[in-house]
Amino acid sequence: MELERIVAEYISEAKFEDLPNEPVDTIKNVILTILGTTVAGATAEGCQEVVNQVKEWGGKEEATILIHGGKVPAYNAALANSVMARAVDFCDGMIPGIHLGSSSVPTALATVELAGGRNGKEFLTALIVGSEVAARLNLSASAYNGFDPTGVCSIFGAAAIASKIMQLNSKQTLDALALAFNRSGGSFQSNIDGSLAVRLIQGLVSQSGIICAQMAKRGITGPKNFLEGVYGYFHLYAKDDYNAQTVLAELGKRFKMTNVLFKKFPSCGGTLASTDAVLELMKKNKLVPEDIAQIVIRVVPATYNLTGHPFKIGENPKVDAQFSIQYCVANALLRKAPELKHFDEPYIRDPRILEIIKKIQVMPDATLMERGHRTADMRVTTKDGTICHSIIDVPRGYPENPLTEEEHNERFMSCIRYGGKPLPEENIEKIVSLVGQLEAVKDVRALIPLLLC
Repeated sequence: MELERIVAEYISEAKFEDLPNEPVDTIKNVILTILGTTVAGATAEGCQEVVNQVKEWGGKEEATILIHGGKVPAYNAALANSVMARAVDFCDGMIPGIHLGSSSVPTALATVELAGGRNGKEFLTALIVGSEVAARLNLSASAYNGFDPTGVCSIFGAAAIASKIMQLNSKQTLDALALAFNRSGGSFQSNIDGSLAVRLIQGLVSQSGIICAQMAKRGITGPKNFLEGVYGYFHLYAKDDYNAQTVLAELGKRFKMTNVLFKKFPSCGGTLASTDAVLELMKKNKLVPEDIAQIVIRVVPATYNLTGHPFKIGENPKVDAQFSIQYCVANALLRKAPELKHFDEPYIRDPRILEIIKKIQVMPDATLMERGHRTADMRVTTKDGTICHSIIDVPRGYPENPLTEEEHNERFMSCIRYGGKPLPEENIEKIVSLVGQLEAVKDVRALIPLLLC
């Protein structure tokens, strides 16, 4: 129980004054990203239905459903808002596929309303320590082995954030995390099959995080050895291959949550290297779709399993496209710079895209693991026999290849422009200003009215 106790004490005792600038700057980018993707995703497939469902459930009016309006119990507001935040898959991410921001930010906003308000420093601190705990508990692709890291691990971040904002003590926080362990789960089969469960899992993480904190505050206990116990997290999900120092080393001084991906393009992280590769070859060799005879893309097995399967349009075309290397490469070839609208059904069903896809082959290659989890090796053969080659190890948006501040702002504005329920122009400016100076904000609930249409 020693590891669990230390983690819980870290969450409950952390202070804003002890935080370095880097995690603060990172979490501000996460917040702006998620507010943007929430606007963009508000009318995406399934989101209105989730909003309708939580309104039908009714209950105590504790927190706001963003964009759509209306108040419901905090855990259900977080559910709906997280589904919207994840819907366009343009949110932040972390290797090997964990999405933190789409749960952490909606969880924090809903819990702040539930708690009757918190200042910006308290809000930022909760987001940073919760994200840090989840980042330290995050496992490898081989350990997850098909489990969805978001459903398995992000829930610890959501529970930690809710606990911090609700001002739980360390014992209550430990119980909240332990209860969250019993709610963790989810499978990448949802992504492979192109189902709306991908975004619903994100919402269930947020909902469960708040519920677990509320239950812990009421005195409901969880297993004290939820991490290191004989049937704890590290046994069930990491197959006992873990090192406690990975979780504890320089806790509070060195921050893993800064190793976040801010996507350059609105699709699964597993598609980004291939998209970068084809755009690079187009620029260097002036490639156009009509010149292409064949494209062969090799990626690591985990990336292939998630995004390398042959592209098929199923019942949710947007999800099918978001999680397809074939579609993303064909889209880049045809339309140059990928945009959010390119993952809407009319664009997906464009016959020109489907013809290009026939020329693209994706295959797994375990030897690429030596170069890294994100590598894509692309060979393009043109009709005149010319071979063009590109290897991308670190796509744009990863910490080693970060976006510029201008690109961060452009990502946010592209989400605002895409949203089917646009915000008033004056609200957009105020949102950007408030996020930029959050540590000076007296009550973070000031953001909520700005996120209503």
